[in-house]
Amino acid sequence: MTRVEELDTPSLIIDREKLERNIAFAQARARELGAAWRPHLKTHKCVEIARMQLALADGPATVSTVREAEYFAAAGVRDMIYAVGIAPHKLARIDALNRAGADVKIILDSVPAARAVSEFCRAHQSTIGVLIEIDCDGHRSGLKPRDPEMVAVARALTDGARFKGVLTHAGESYNARSQQEIEQAAENEEQAILAARDLLAEAGFVSEIVSVGSTPTFVRARRRLAGVTEYRSGVGAFYDLVMAGIGVCRVEDIALSVLVSVIGWQKQKGWIITDGGFLAMSRDRGTASQSVDCGYGLVCDVRGRLLPELWVRQCNQEHGVICRRDGKPFDVEAFGLDTRLRILPNHACPTAAAFDRYHVVDARGVVTDVWTRCNYW
Repeated sequence: MTRVEELDTPSLIIDREKLERNIAFAQARARELGAAWRPHLKTHKCVEIARMQLALADGPATVSTVREAEYFAAAGVRDMIYAVGIAPHKLARIDALNRAGADVKIILDSVPAARAVSEFCRAHQSTIGVLIEIDCDGHRSGLKPRDPEMVAVARALTDGARFKGVLTHAGESYNARSQQEIEQAAENEEQAILAARDLLAEAGFVSEIVSVGSTPTFVRARRRLAGVTEYRSGVGAFYDLVMAGIGVCRVEDIALSVLVSVIGWQKQKGWIITDGGFLAMSRDRGTASQSVDCGYGLVCDVRGRLLPELWVRQCNQEHGVICRRDGKPFDVEAFGLDTRLRILPNHACPTAAAFDRYHVVDARGVVTDVWTRCNYW
């Protein structure tokens, strides 16, 4: 029996109880909204967690890299949306997955991209499902909800390039300052996707899939507008400090942490030095613009209990600096050499990406499982 304090550091830790509770909440939330849940697997990239989330063994699921699609397809997941605009050179890998029995759908937002997919399908006698990406809030890619270019994109899908529907992501919800703003983002997201659906329907293109979703809007939507078929959310399996900072979860709900060791002190500065630098924690400072800046992470003891007066003030490549949030001096040597601490991340996705496995820990601090994850593209 291995205990968490016996692990090498840095190590990536999952609190099993919190993970299970977070997934159960998401499943119940989808039922409450009366829509399918297509969980985004990009945060954890782990088969064991996917199996806990998916409604059926074969999906539906969302992925953010072709490598993820290949990894999950090998585990039996079939119904996937690759929710990043397609680079045409990747079509051969998508096609190989679909010929092997998967149903990996892609997204795009331009006539040149639609033509590239159509030309590939014609040349290879392939069939690939396509969703048109909609920009609901100016956050990144996609066509505006009432842009007539959408019809031209749909018409450019020929041969085996099959129009399947529309998809959007309310990324600006991550910058919300209140629950009211998140609720408004959810309403806007749904109205935008339905406007796009209707514009396409008027031109004769019927959307089988009308897909919305970000973790904030999924959690805080007041209701589901009729016609939205599914929600996607990703980071909610773990949550993180950015999500806690906008009120989507509590700090106590965060299931992911990085185990680090104390390697020294700077007594005059009131610093504890650890082996958890920015390669383990990531450079993400997503809470810096929020009302409570969490530095590079909040500090817990080895059992995951928050030490509210401490934070990770700064990070170098392999060094983390912990001090009091108020800057007051304290007995740093009370945290002895090799003391294990757990750091809650600002953004779970890049933090998890630094590791190739999770150590799953129960309420006793016992490591019950070691789960691998896929990385890269």
